[in-house]
Order: sequence, then structure tokens, then C-alpha cells
Amino acid sequence: MSEATQRIRASIVGGSGYGGGEVLRLLLDHPNVEVAQVTSRSQPGVFVHSVHPNLRGRTKLAFVRPEELEACDVLFLCLPHGEASKQIDRLSTLAPRIVDLSADFRLRDKASYRTWYEEDHPAPAWLDRAVYGLPELRRETIRTARLVSGVGCNATAMNLALLPLARHGLIKSVVCDVKVGSSEAGNAVSPGSHHPERAGAVRSYAPTTHRHAAEVEQELMEPFGRFDLHVSVTAIEMVRGVLCTAHVFPTRKVEEKELWRLFREAYSNEPFVRLVKDRVGHFRFPEPKILAGTNYADVGFEVSPDGSRIVAISAIDNLMKGAAGSAVQAMNLMHGFAENAGLTFSGLHPI
Repeated sequence: MSEATQRIRASIVGGSGYGGGEVLRLLLDHPNVEVAQVTSRSQPGVFVHSVHPNLRGRTKLAFVRPEELEACDVLFLCLPHGEASKQIDRLSTLAPRIVDLSADFRLRDKASYRTWYEEDHPAPAWLDRAVYGLPELRRETIRTARLVSGVGCNATAMNLALLPLARHGLIKSVVCDVKVGSSEAGNAVSPGSHHPERAGAVRSYAPTTHRHAAEVEQELMEPFGRFDLHVSVTAIEMVRGVLCTAHVFPTRKVEEKELWRLFREAYSNEPFVRLVKDRVGHFRFPEPKILAGTNYADVGFEVSPDGSRIVAISAIDNLMKGAAGSAVQAMNLMHGFAENAGLTFSGLHPI
């Protein structure tokens, strides 16, 4: 059977949240996928379009109870933190390949997991079996993986901004100023998400560090060498999106033409990373607004006149490149499909 005609059956575990809804949206338009089941403990029997109204008329699927989940070719796990790791032994019997969107299997080292998540990992034997799910970093190992971990949205923005510099040992220290939208917190209601409290907010909620920094340490520092990493995260009035502005103090002075070479070397062949650095116009540098609903990461940079500071910038949709989009991209690699299958939406402008 050719790649163009091969079809697999995929199911989504925990499909009533924002991440699960985005995975479902992508799979419904995927040329190689039939969506078999979508589970929800809170919405059994309810049509999925009642929870995800943008899917009205696209599917007649209704949520099923987790206990009704049947065998399929690939499972997407979109569960709250800690749930996938508690169920992985059972779930692994239902599908030969699993993509988990949570943080449960992102960190390979159980001690690191304990440090950042302040609890012991429920299934430590699975940690070294999981492959980190950012194709720009782990493409070849994703192809043969049985379990692919999700990526942190903030980590994805930081990793893609810093990769060209870290790979060449150019980072002495960096301060990552990360601005995020409200959907990063998920669809659970909290006092901070109440509209009078959230609307208009510019709220520093992780001023000195964030657990997604662990993914930068693992994916950039372990292979390329350590550097001082400082992270500050601010919630702004935006629903979707992450903008990382990384202030890099390099190990030596650099010129703009060298940075062009390094960033082009890193991303010229990447299907979902675009270099954005123009001399004129409103969109001279990456901006998350125009990426809503897309799997693209826009990356750019600027260097101070004396070459002593590099500002690396990246923008993504946190629910897409930072979650569902990367997950479907990983699934494509795992099954030998075109890497961009189901992911070609280019966004909207204006929006």
C-alpha cells in the first residue's frame, strides 16, 4: 500500500480539553487517518462538536468512556499531568505507537523529574523508552519510537530560538522572556481565569524560573554544553501563542552575517520553521498572532552593534507547534507519512 493510500486508525484519550480538540481537528483532515474513538471521563455520550463547536458538521463522533477504549494503530494521550504515566502499562497494550501530549515522559532522568515536578515518577521504567517529541531535534529517533513524549510549549519556543546558537557553543548566558496566552492554562476554570481578572492582564506568574526550563537543559545543554539559563514567564491578553525573546550573552562577539549562516544552517530544510527577519514592515520579527492554528514556528534574531548581545526571537501557537501540531508531525514520522500531512494550514491574516 502506498503512502498516499495507507490509512491508520487513531484514538484520542482525553479529548475534551483544548489539546485533545486540536488533535481531533487535525486528524479529521488528515489524508491517512481515520479517527476511531475519543474518550472523555466528564463528557461520555456527548457529541464532540458540543465541546469543540468548530468541529460541527465535520464529525458525528461522540465521546466514549475511557473504559470503552479499543485497540487501534496509534493513541494520542491528552490527559492531565500525571495521568498518562499511571495508565501507560494498560494503554500500551491497545496500540503499538503512542504520542503523549503531557509532561509525563518529557524528562529522561527520574531525578530531574523529581526536582522539577516535586514528586516521584509513577512509571520510571518508561522514561528512557520515550523519545522527546520535537522533530527539529529528534526527527530520526522519532521515526522508530513506540512512545513519543509531548513538548512543553514554552520549551519549544525557547529551544527553537536557541538551537542555532547552542549547537555552536555560542551561549554563555541567556535570559528568556516568555510571553504566553491564556489557553496555556487549559480549559479548567480558576480564579485567575475569571474574565474580570484575566482580561487586560499583563501578569508575571513565573518570574525567575519555569519547569519547561528542564527541557532546554535536557535537549540543548546535554548534547551541546551547559550555559546559564534564566527564564521569566508573563501572561498577557492573548488566547493562543507564545513569544520568546531570548537575550543571549555570547561566549564571543558575533556579527550579523555569521548569525544568518547559523540560523539558515539550522532551519533552511525544516518544513515548519520560518526565518523572519526583515528590514521593513510590521512583521519584521516573529509574532504569534498570525500563527494561530498553524504548526509553524517563526524564528528571528537581532544583534547589538558591538556584537556583545544577541536577541533570538521565536513565536508559536502553544496549542499547535507547542502541543497538537508537533504531536501529529511526530505521528507522521512514526508511520512514514509526509511530514506535513494534515498540517498545511497557513493561518489567517488579518485576525
